[in-house]
Amino acid sequence: MLAYNLLRSLMWSAGTTYTTPPLRLSLQGTRHHLINFIPKLEAADSKQRLRLYRTLLKVIVHKAVPDRPGRSEPRVRKRRPKIYPLMTKPRHEWEQAIANGLNHKRFSFS
Repeated sequence: MLAYNLLRSLMWSAGTTYTTPPLRLSLQGTRHHLINFIPKLEAADSKQRLRLYRTLLKVIVHKAVPDRPGRSEPRVRKRRPKIYPLMTKPRHEWEQAIANGLNHKRFSFS
């Protein structure tokens, strides 16, 4: 997985170089384009690498995310709580309780 800071610095460089707000650039789009450019960048000499880097910045800026006013993505719990108890004691104690025939719904660790 590519480092988050590397992607952010690429987005920042692309935005400031081509006068696009860096916060409007797509993080996943940047990751996708960088993954596609890495083999070319590795195979290039220093002069070609600079040209490829500038091309990468242009491609990143080209995929700007449109402004979406009023859009918010609040953090919420995605799954309903399950009926099973939380494991609040070591696993070996839980396994012993099951081996002794205790029902996990009646067995409480709290």
